[in-house]
Amino acid sequence: MSAFTPAYLKLIKNGELRERVTQAYERLSSCDICAWECGINRRAGELGICKSGELARVSSYGPHMGEEDPLRGWRGSGTIFFSRCNLRCQYCQNHDISQNDSGKLVEPEHLAAMMLELQSQGCHNINFVSPSHVVPQILAGLYIAAEAGLRLPLVYNTGGYDSLATLQLLDGVIDIYMPDMKYSDAKIARRYSKIPHYPQVNRIALREMQRQVGDLQIDAQGVAKRGLLIRHLVLPNELAGTKEIVRFLAQEISPNTYLNLMDQYRPAYNAPKFPELMRSITSQEYQSALQMAHDAGLRRLDMRKPRFLFM
Repeated sequence: MSAFTPAYLKLIKNGELRERVTQAYERLSSCDICAWECGINRRAGELGICKSGELARVSSYGPHMGEEDPLRGWRGSGTIFFSRCNLRCQYCQNHDISQNDSGKLVEPEHLAAMMLELQSQGCHNINFVSPSHVVPQILAGLYIAAEAGLRLPLVYNTGGYDSLATLQLLDGVIDIYMPDMKYSDAKIARRYSKIPHYPQVNRIALREMQRQVGDLQIDAQGVAKRGLLIRHLVLPNELAGTKEIVRFLAQEISPNTYLNLMDQYRPAYNAPKFPELMRSITSQEYQSALQMAHDAGLRRLDMRKPRFLFM
């Protein structure tokens, strides 16, 4: 196997990563780190949509075998779960993490120690889950960890509501982007995830991610090293707008986009408030979504074993 050098090591050598940390923390004073652009002073303890201050809050971390095959490999993906997602998905299956202050506040040194521990456990990568609102803290922790010997590729595992300016700060830092593409319709996004302009923001973000890292590259052992991997959760009643999403990916990102077309929707959290969300998807709905992806011209589909409750 050829040697792999993660992107951020180049920025360590020329001092650029330290400068990125400084720039990111300056933006916390009038926060525009994620696409909400709340404008509050997180360094002074003010809280915006994400309810997060100057420190990141980590719910848990450890090797994770539940990710896509190219990420988990045989030793697991080194996941770090951040609390307080910047989305408000009303059917979130991880709402105890995403919508609450679970876990504990961590200094950058502690975050760096987590990364190094995951590396020592043999994980294939460091996987930042729900990172959009804590990029400055991630950069600060990464700088310390890289100086101390971190050499793993980094995964940016996001709901896809990301600031273009923040993604540009991550250019040359992140090796693997793994965003969601949740919705093709802004009204649907507002209804079910309480966010404005999601399709517009999401598409700009995906174009930037593709520009930075290109199509997903997988080594001879089947482990991802660099590139873009996209998740799309199929919702009942075609609410996610799958047909338009796969068309966009094939025509405006790449027909070689690695897409995990997910079938595991089930009612959770506030889903009972929405009758149209109160069932899992059917096998016919999932097969229809797969056909849409094939018809659009996508060539790399990650398909899991069906878990349907309704046939």
